[in-house]
Amino acid sequence: MILVIDVGNTNTEIGAFEGDEILCSWRFMTKTPRTSDEFAVVIRGFFQSDNLNYHRVTSIIVASVVPNVMHSMNNGLKKVFGLEPMMVGPGIKTGMPILSSDPSEVGADRIVDAVAAHNIYGGPLLVLDFGTATTYDYVDRNGALAARVTSPGIQISAEALFRNAAQLPNIAIRKPRSILAKDTVTGMQAGLVYGYIGQVDYIINKMIQDIGETDMKVIATGGYGRMFLEEVQRIDIFDPQLALKGLKIIHDKNVGGKR
Repeated sequence: MILVIDVGNTNTEIGAFEGDEILCSWRFMTKTPRTSDEFAVVIRGFFQSDNLNYHRVTSIIVASVVPNVMHSMNNGLKKVFGLEPMMVGPGIKTGMPILSSDPSEVGADRIVDAVAAHNIYGGPLLVLDFGTATTYDYVDRNGALAARVTSPGIQISAEALFRNAAQLPNIAIRKPRSILAKDTVTGMQAGLVYGYIGQVDYIINKMIQDIGETDMKVIATGGYGRMFLEEVQRIDIFDPQLALKGLKIIHDKNVGGKR
């Protein structure tokens, strides 16, 4: 059994693979401070809740964009599994050239998403990840990560509005029935959601226009991805487990084959 872990700014997602099949996946908040013992308890608890034997795990791979949690997490993983996790970073084989002036600055999360999307869906394509930030990554026909766009995520936008405008409430992110709002809350929701739909639609179309490809696939993932699948016509596929699949693909490239 292979354990894959995607440590994001807001949430951490864990997947347990048997071959190419995801047996189970779990999620917890990244920003909650935890000791290595607490990480060990949480991870054991996930396995026990789904009646999986954690002693069957033979290898672990981790992608993280939150360095300050990794010391405790890695020690927690060692306590449970007795294994040294493989980290997505410089020196690991991904099979994907990164066309950047400084490839080391590209986040591990973006790399695993792009690797998964290209291996599963082919190219050229755009990969959109609706997380803490919303990211747009272009993978060209040759399988290279060729361009990247980053914008504030919709949750960040909502929090900034609440935090910086004294009379505005903290709201749930939900699309109202009409953009013609009659009260403050639905007015804020309309501005956030309809405005964000417009932003996503424009960035996708502008990137495709500047790239000059006519048969571009658009793959979405991340917490709010499903919302925009229904609203942005250019999005072809929503794959909520894209990062977990990418981690498994990268793992297999580095251990010499599938387990």
